[in-house]
Amino acid sequence: MDEFSEEEKAQLRPFVTNMDKPVFALTNLPEVVKGALFSRYSRSSKSLRRVLLDEFMLSEELGLKEMMKDAPRERKDKDLVQTKKAEEFYERVLVGYGDDSVAELAGAHIALEGISIMATKIVEDARIGLSPLEKSTRYVYFDNKDQDGKWRFQREKTIMQSEFKELYEKTCDHCFETYASLIPKISGFVMERVPQDDKTSERAYKSAIRAKTCDILRGLLPASTKTNMGFFGDGRAFEYLITRMYADDLAEIRELASSMQNELSYAIPSFVRRASDKYGQSMQGYFRKTRKDMGKTIANPKFLGASGGEGVSLVDYDKDAERKVLIAALYPLLQKPAEEIGKIVDRMGADEKAEIIKSYINERGNRRHRPGRAFEHAYYTFDICANFGAYRDLHRHRILTQQRQELTPYLGFKMPPEIVEAGYESEFNGVMEQAKDAYAQIAAKHRAQAQYVVPLAYNIRWYMMLNLREAYQMLELRSSMQGHSDYRDVAKKMFLEIGKVHPRLAGGMIFMDMKGYQLERLESEKRIDMRLEEIAKRKVDDERRIAYG
Repeated sequence: MDEFSEEEKAQLRPFVTNMDKPVFALTNLPEVVKGALFSRYSRSSKSLRRVLLDEFMLSEELGLKEMMKDAPRERKDKDLVQTKKAEEFYERVLVGYGDDSVAELAGAHIALEGISIMATKIVEDARIGLSPLEKSTRYVYFDNKDQDGKWRFQREKTIMQSEFKELYEKTCDHCFETYASLIPKISGFVMERVPQDDKTSERAYKSAIRAKTCDILRGLLPASTKTNMGFFGDGRAFEYLITRMYADDLAEIRELASSMQNELSYAIPSFVRRASDKYGQSMQGYFRKTRKDMGKTIANPKFLGASGGEGVSLVDYDKDAERKVLIAALYPLLQKPAEEIGKIVDRMGADEKAEIIKSYINERGNRRHRPGRAFEHAYYTFDICANFGAYRDLHRHRILTQQRQELTPYLGFKMPPEIVEAGYESEFNGVMEQAKDAYAQIAAKHRAQAQYVVPLAYNIRWYMMLNLREAYQMLELRSSMQGHSDYRDVAKKMFLEIGKVHPRLAGGMIFMDMKGYQLERLESEKRIDMRLEEIAKRKVDDERRIAYG
């Protein structure tokens, strides 16, 4: 451990969480300074605290001494100036001590409010280095209007400047009007079907009823519905995301890219600058040209039309997966090359292979006990067609590869059985038919933009390629009781397909929930009640200890 004088400790304390432990966090530093600091640290024999003190604290360019003198509330007006100084310093450090990977050491939080559900999917397509959190359609009613009295949906610029403006607004209005009018009716229907019992609190019951009502009705919301989301990501990921967004066909996405770059330039300016400089523009051109040329390719009549419908198909899998998993499971335990281990596996009998797989999966206490990395050697590719609402939930899994087709009304839609049972089938069908007709008219001239008018109940097709380890994580999570029935069905079907081709490998997924439920969120809400009671009890106990010493 380094020795620091009392004066040096006083200088460092505002920027590190402790002075005497080998593990500590950085505080009160601009993101660009953190990135530059780690860059220099990776090429220095000094400790991080010593690098910070000797090469950063003593730098007049950074102004860290000035930062230290100011109280937090007094620093606010100086943040921009100090970030600018840090940015200029970082540029010089980057040239001498780092490369683009340093941008992964500085991150930022950003909020995107009032954007469309369609936009969230495009932004969330970026999987690596970014962590999104999106407003849920399961727990929040989307029945509020803006201050001007209009329903809260994205008025897409291209459509609003076209002859389809009135048709678009009328169709989206109808979606929201039907959604809002059915909330009390469906809520009452669910309460009638599943009355509250003595063991369920009022809070838990109401929350479960709200979630079920949202689940049943969310298919009526159009893809244009405004929502909110938050992002945490590193500099490199944000730069690539913004560059790609600038090249998008949709005006909302391009405008969002500009807004994001502008706001992130206050926190991590050096890391997002290239999204729109000559390098970024070159990359944008590449994206546009690729999309344009592929558009010409599919203009051939043989590619036209929509076919197929709702379902889950395992279209490709590794026939040699079990062998690869066995080799990978044994590899870290032996002192032999993989090729030789493979020959040993080939000489094993079925029972011996089964025993190794059983030992590797071992006794899983809960779904978070997942098998190790050997299971990453088995891959599966699924072709899935399900409603857009279910896709939104499954899309957020990032440790896999997936791509979707355009959202259209030509693959059918999923009507919740509760809608039929409650007697509101005609209202639901009315929304779907009007949206389908509006889409057809708008898509004739503005195909990409027409997606905004399609409700979440309509099916979309996408493929999903994932390894077995991720399958354990995703399928057990998405089949759990509290999940939406639509994506629970997809998860259960994927599990059954894997089980058909690799029964021993899938046999460890013991936390798959294959049952059906009437009120999916109820047990989860009861567990929340228990936790709330525990928190309240701890608070009372703490107050007593303080009161009586």
